[in-house]
Amino acid sequence: MSAGLTVTGGLLDGAPVGLRAVDGVVTAVGPDVVAEPGDELLDARGGHLLPGLVNGHTHAAMTLFRGWGDDLPLMRWLQEVIWPAEGRLTPDDVYWGTRLACVEMLRTGTVRFWDMYWHGDAVARAVADAGIRATVSSVVIDGGDEAAGRAQRTQILDDLDRISGHGPRVTPSLGPHAVYTVSPGTLTWLGEVAADRDLAVHVHLAETEAEVADCRAAHGVSPAGLLDRCGLLTPRTVLAHGVWCDAADLELIAARGAMIVTNPVSNLKLAVGEVFAYDAARAHGIAVGLGTDGAASNNSLDLLADAKFLSLLQKHRGNDAAAMPATETWAVATGARAPGLGQPGRLAPGAPADLVVVPADRPELGPGALVHNLVYAAAGSVVDTVVVAGRVVVRGGAVDDEMEIRDEAYRRAARLGVT
Repeated sequence: MSAGLTVTGGLLDGAPVGLRAVDGVVTAVGPDVVAEPGDELLDARGGHLLPGLVNGHTHAAMTLFRGWGDDLPLMRWLQEVIWPAEGRLTPDDVYWGTRLACVEMLRTGTVRFWDMYWHGDAVARAVADAGIRATVSSVVIDGGDEAAGRAQRTQILDDLDRISGHGPRVTPSLGPHAVYTVSPGTLTWLGEVAADRDLAVHVHLAETEAEVADCRAAHGVSPAGLLDRCGLLTPRTVLAHGVWCDAADLELIAARGAMIVTNPVSNLKLAVGEVFAYDAARAHGIAVGLGTDGAASNNSLDLLADAKFLSLLQKHRGNDAAAMPATETWAVATGARAPGLGQPGRLAPGAPADLVVVPADRPELGPGALVHNLVYAAAGSVVDTVVVAGRVVVRGGAVDDEMEIRDEAYRRAARLGVT
């Protein structure tokens, strides 16, 4: 048997346990777990062992644009600030911006993220080097011009092949930006590619009221209806935002088995004018995940901090303090309410060896129930140790080479005109 990792001195659901992993998979959890010869040993020192978080919607390299164009409405922010800056990006810029994002996500307990951005091969290379997991897509935008979309097809397929070449922690996917930036013809072709290759599709949906109104005016259906018409509403589809979905949209999304990832902090900052209807989505049986969106529109990648916003917004929306309890919020943040995002939200034999160690003496975590304090009191700063695929990638709250990564990312941001 291969040498593994054995974690000792941990607490799981308040009980003392050890955990052993081999080849990136948990093989044993319990009070009697012992190390095998050759195992790497990790002493949790009485800390809580928790499943890692899954960030279901990011544009990781936008760390380069953090703090740029703040306080602008969404479309002005995109058209006047972000898209012109993105036109200057090189693959190496994207690599270092993604490495910086991975440092932030890992240090705050995220073990997997879903990314849609330019130069997907550079994103995938950064993911492989960082030791995190990610589902990666190169964003597709044809400006609503089907001919332009046809001209991109070879590049899109080549990008998929390159993304696929970065090891088992990187999963390729397709990333049409949105119905207002991609023509129906290109959307239909992407749906065919996704079906043929069994690929996930990651797409923005119903983020603003104007997006919905414009889609109905142009196509006679809502954005969800247009995606369905194009064959892109399937169990492999991750829909980012969904704040302007009505009951008919939710019924359609549920019938097709697609997932929704809500991004409450980004939506609040960009003032999209509505709150995602979590209770309605779950009543329809829709799988739901949590995302930060990019660091230029959040501006943090600390998913644990965003979990509190998710819960409080649902209470406010429903005028009900019992809505979105902490246990439900934690389940969403760890991927347990959207298994298709790739994390099981639990630590048990057969699960990926992806875990977080949180010291029990963190002042934010007591007294009272751990999960309640994680959601309502804590942020990612409580994280001490992170393990991904059986490898320790954060120790003592630090990531190897993080200062070098920060310095290079900042240098590239300055070259792009971001200060």
